[in-house]
Amino acid sequence: MKRSGTADLPLHGGRVPPWLAERMTQLGTAIVEQIVQSYGPSEFLTRLSDPLWFQALGCVMGMDWHSSGITTSVMGALKRGLNPQFSELGYAICGGRGRHSTRTPDELRDFSSRTGLDGNELARASRLTARIDNNAIADGFQLYLHSFVIHKSGEWAVVQQGMNPASHLARRYHWHSTNVRDFVSDPHTAIVGQTQGTILNLVDSRATNAQQAMLTIASEPVETSLQEARKLVMPAHHDVRAADVDLKRLGAVLAVAHEKELRDFASLLLVEGLGPRTLQSLALIAEVVHGAPSRFADPARFSFAHGGKDGHPFPVPLKMYDESLTVLRRALDAAHLGQTEKIEGFRRLDRLTRAVEADRQPLADFSAAIDHERKISPSVGGRTVFGDAPQLKKKKADAQLSLFAK
Repeated sequence: MKRSGTADLPLHGGRVPPWLAERMTQLGTAIVEQIVQSYGPSEFLTRLSDPLWFQALGCVMGMDWHSSGITTSVMGALKRGLNPQFSELGYAICGGRGRHSTRTPDELRDFSSRTGLDGNELARASRLTARIDNNAIADGFQLYLHSFVIHKSGEWAVVQQGMNPASHLARRYHWHSTNVRDFVSDPHTAIVGQTQGTILNLVDSRATNAQQAMLTIASEPVETSLQEARKLVMPAHHDVRAADVDLKRLGAVLAVAHEKELRDFASLLLVEGLGPRTLQSLALIAEVVHGAPSRFADPARFSFAHGGKDGHPFPVPLKMYDESLTVLRRALDAAHLGQTEKIEGFRRLDRLTRAVEADRQPLADFSAAIDHERKISPSVGGRTVFGDAPQLKKKKADAQLSLFAK
């Protein structure tokens, strides 16, 4: 059995404001619907088990790019959005943070009564993933969040997070049932973090003797090993920096959104009359839906869709957020009626952005892009947890900013 990945994140406090939480629910649900429409229900669980994609999803939804709170807020938004649509999409998200995590076995048994799956076996899988990450590795992280995402087919993914108060870090653990073969034999592909001396790993394949000794005094087997294929270690700095972003990929998004010839063509692909700022958001959403795993190594880039609630890299542009939701919902509603042209437009938009990236190799001027977003923030409903974006006393942005280095 293999865990599918981990992420190390700085601990952050605070709450998601209601104006953002509701939008996150709508956008997260619409993105999942697009993925299912395009690739089937298994693909969403595959992506959910990738820590880099998960981080990109949180960023495009308007959360701070490296905060530990991205886990709680994204899973909460998905639970609020997907569980009521069980009859259409077939997913249930069980558990959550704190006391909600202890309800996971009962929620899974309730789920099994509706689907005919083995509820006791699902509850066992939930307990084992939690015990392996919480008890079998003495790495200083204690779980406080456990979310079990299951489809009516029986395929599941687990996202859980632990806290290390001494290091001020949270560690997120991802699991996917397609990787599970044996809960007591090398369940993970790697454990990644800063070296902190020797740790106790009771699930390492070399710990057989120790396991056997413990089995003589334990009524349950000690779960086994940790190794991850995908890892994410976030820096301590809160602001988004040029070094955190693939400027070539960001440059392609900005070119498609802001250069007139490309913008007109991109808008045509989506069968919408869209402005440049909305296209910028939609191009990044399209990549979250259609992008290959290799394209999520710089999740901070996806903050350029809808900013971040703390104002990094810029305040959340509510007008653009709501317009993105409107375009997504129109496409999904049309697809439910058998009209797939609009939803296919997102796939074509993603292809256009990649083609621009490959052929023209535009390089984003990071400072100019940030400055532009902050200048226009008041006009696009920019808001943070601290309030609305202030009217900045600066010269008006040029009608066509130079966002790219020559």
